[in-house]
Amino acid sequence: MGHIAVLSNPLSGKGRGQRVADDALAHLRRRGADVRVYAGRSAADTRRLAAVALDAGPDGLVVVGGDGTLSGILEVVCAAGVPVTVVPAGTGNDLARALGLPRADVSEAVELALTGVPRAIDIGEVRTATGTSLFLTVAALGFDARVSDRTNRLRWPSGALRYYLALLVELVRLRPFDFTIRVDDGPETAAPGTLVAVGNTASYGGGMPVCIGAAPDDGVLDIVAVGLLGRLRLVRLFPLLLRGTHLARREVRHVRARTVTVAAPGLVAYADGERVGEETCTISIRAGALTVMTRVERRDAHVR
Repeated sequence: MGHIAVLSNPLSGKGRGQRVADDALAHLRRRGADVRVYAGRSAADTRRLAAVALDAGPDGLVVVGGDGTLSGILEVVCAAGVPVTVVPAGTGNDLARALGLPRADVSEAVELALTGVPRAIDIGEVRTATGTSLFLTVAALGFDARVSDRTNRLRWPSGALRYYLALLVELVRLRPFDFTIRVDDGPETAAPGTLVAVGNTASYGGGMPVCIGAAPDDGVLDIVAVGLLGRLRLVRLFPLLLRGTHLARREVRHVRARTVTVAAPGLVAYADGERVGEETCTISIRAGALTVMTRVERRDAHVR
């Protein structure tokens, strides 16, 4: 057997990434694996190191970090065709949740690099006027993306309070989006509303199942569009999102497609916790583009 490359983001999960990486390396070495270690200190550094690691021809790549760590290197990883083992160390870890991967036991997670079953999964692609970004979980367009954008721009307070302050600010500033949506080869349709979520997996934000039922290996995207809502009705919708019962609401539309184009004045799009576009976004699926080491082989093994 050849070597295993371990790529970590020490800064992920508010510093948890370093501890998780140390534990993962200790387990692999106890198991007698030949390990080469790469630790990125920024997104650009991580992309550079991913290319270096893959050029060395490893049998597998272990990625220690959050969803954003892996999504930031997807182009080079998919091109290399090397199976990836995900060791969650982020704040959301929604890909691990979707694939039923260990999220609390580091040794169990990294053991999959040695004894796991390879599973081909889909990845999402966001194309805008300024470029292309890839994602693993959910692309958020509209109100929830504005909350993420506001959270990133706030310098105070810290932790969850910053998110809640951003949510409050955006609720006060709530304005409907004049969405136009085109699904696959259908007509462009005016769809004024609050938000659009395009899911390769069911959840974002650490388990909020906005695209309930989405599977990361079915070759399609789940598109959830929330219509016009006032502040009070939007606040009432959030508990339904947490329970995954929002799709029954009359304000919510759910379709599946391979491609969707969403446009609106002032539109901001986020995916895997990162800003990926604005104004007009075309989102499509790359079926079976990434191989992940998992505990199971069944297509229906994701956690809903």
